[in-house]
Amino acid sequence: MSRRGNCWDNTHIESYFGHMKDEINLESYTRNQIYIAYYNNHRYQWNLKKMTPVMYRNHLLIAAI
Repeated sequence: MSRRGNCWDNTHIESYFGHMKDEINLESYTRNQIYIAYYNNHRYQWNLKKMTPVMYRNHLLIAAI
């Protein structure tokens, strides 16, 4: 939550939800499923070498073999 009248505090969250609304069919999920499914399967993370969390986990499992 930002301070009153300061929109710059919410830029990261607004960007996240804006991308999520563009990429997911919102009618086929409940609210909690949307967040979990989107974050784990569709949202690429810079800290995970531009992979989704699921892709990164599979990458680590293959590398450990």
